[in-house]
Amino acid sequence: MKLADLDVIVTSPTAPGWGGRYWILVKVTTDTGIVGWGECYASTVGPEAMRHVIRDVFERHMAGENPENIELMFRRIYSSGFTQRPDLTVMGAWSGLEIACWDILGKDRDRPVHALIGGKLNDHIRAYTYLYPTRDTHTLPDFWVDAAMAAESALDMVNKGYTAVKFDPAGPYTIRSGHMPAMRDISRSVEFCAAIREAVGDRADLLFGTHGQFSTGGAIRMGAAIEAYSPLWYEEPIPPDTLREMQKVAEAVNIPVATGERLTTTREFAEALRAGVQILQPALGRSGGIWETRKIAVLAEAWNAQVAPHLYAGPIEWAANIQLAATIPNILMAETIETPFHSALIKNKLTVENGFVTVPNGAGLGIEVDEDLARANAYDGNGLHLQMQEAPISYHEENVFEGGAPSKN
Repeated sequence: MKLADLDVIVTSPTAPGWGGRYWILVKVTTDTGIVGWGECYASTVGPEAMRHVIRDVFERHMAGENPENIELMFRRIYSSGFTQRPDLTVMGAWSGLEIACWDILGKDRDRPVHALIGGKLNDHIRAYTYLYPTRDTHTLPDFWVDAAMAAESALDMVNKGYTAVKFDPAGPYTIRSGHMPAMRDISRSVEFCAAIREAVGDRADLLFGTHGQFSTGGAIRMGAAIEAYSPLWYEEPIPPDTLREMQKVAEAVNIPVATGERLTTTREFAEALRAGVQILQPALGRSGGIWETRKIAVLAEAWNAQVAPHLYAGPIEWAANIQLAATIPNILMAETIETPFHSALIKNKLTVENGFVTVPNGAGLGIEVDEDLARANAYDGNGLHLQMQEAPISYHEENVFEGGAPSKN
């Protein structure tokens, strides 16, 4: 069996748009006719340019290869162009293609992916969700800076069975270096933590996100302000290119530090562990794929750290996250996004029930992709999957973070 053909589909989720402007899906077919699906969480270049990157990676390093040879193909791609260092764009291309290889191998053997990478240790994976509008009164963009609305949403999610909710009230992420938060941003963050904690009590953990926006000193100030509400984690408090500074934050704040959405391969995650990060959040469509992230989980286990796969993408990456989570002893939880489009794209093969995802036992990733739906919603905009604010934050006006529903363009 050899890898023979590749198709790349860039699909745009319908309203409300949670998960980004578009998702990059890869369909890989073998010479025996088996189809595998993957998803690339890469947004450093536009989707049309990314199509060419993905195709170049496939044709140069994978076409004609046995899909079993995951490590060989990874070493070719990691070393491509005399590099041998983490590269977000190339690793994003590889990650989606690698997920597709595992889907192929599972289908060829009529076994779920988790059975091929160590076997199923966990039958159910604890899920968490970002706080999105849940009521007609939750209008945008007001929702992103309204603690009372956030508390109502949190309670709605907890009543559905979720035991952990994530929110990011600290203002927008910008293209600039880490900044010192405005005092009103600190006050708003405290208000959010207080309101959500009061609403859910001890029925759920609070997950405080920041998208890596603060200077080291700013992160310490913010962390100290919210400590009293006992968040389960403090997500990406400083930019991902300053990992060694993370140790200062981890040592100064009594909240476990989490990071990983913008990291790739064992090299960068090892640095995070050395810096005191206690919860790793790999995005499998960027981190190196299933096998590389399995190694990352082993590294974390040796550091007594836990893994919480990140998801701000489509349901194929989610399916890969769940297959990996089934096999590792140090899984904490996995991010989920529940929208009708997410569900329809994989024909409702993954669901959240009472706050947990049941690991599927079907062949490969355990999902069925609605290819017609994906193609019918092709992305035709010119924006990137996510974009950062160019202007600096304001110390006079309200800093409103657009949240999980970016405009299509």
